[in-house]
Amino acid sequence: MDNYWQYLVFIGASIHIIGTFDYIKATLRGETKPNRITWLLWSISPLIGAFASIVSGFNLASIPVFSLGIAPLLVFIASFFNEKSYWKLVKFDYVCGIFSILALLLWAITDNPLIAIIFAIISDISAGIPTLIKIYKFPKTETITPYITGVISSFTSLFAIKLWVLTEISFPIYLMVVQSLYLGVFIKSKYIKHN
Repeated sequence: MDNYWQYLVFIGASIHIIGTFDYIKATLRGETKPNRITWLLWSISPLIGAFASIVSGFNLASIPVFSLGIAPLLVFIASFFNEKSYWKLVKFDYVCGIFSILALLLWAITDNPLIAIIFAIISDISAGIPTLIKIYKFPKTETITPYITGVISSFTSLFAIKLWVLTEISFPIYLMVVQSLYLGVFIKSKYIKHN
């Protein structure tokens, strides 16, 4: 008998794409100002995680991770269409970007899927630190939807895991935790700290 719960990943990925399109619309209107380093590198890290997972044996849990890679690439592209969407990058953003790229390069020289996923996680964390700080300090420059839908998408990927081994569970669990962190910081900064 098939495990029909595993098909929740399609719903989760779709929900996340819808949330990202809300972010893209706000970016195109100039209401949201994405950190381009973060969003570009966020598009690469989950794609590495998804491809590493596929190499170790494709499963439906790779789909939301893949959607978490495509969506940020679209945000990055959208940030160039409205001058009001520009977020000024500082030296710290570039340093985090360099660490993220270094982790990607280290991934490139390994053929071990688990090591690749670890480097993808390190890269994703490094890329996301500037946006986490921006969310905390300037929450009005962000839109909450992709963080809510990112938590949902990451959670639904757990239903598709057939073998609870590190190569299959590490990136989806990491994404669920980190998306929850962004969401929590956003809520605290926008609705508690600044009101």
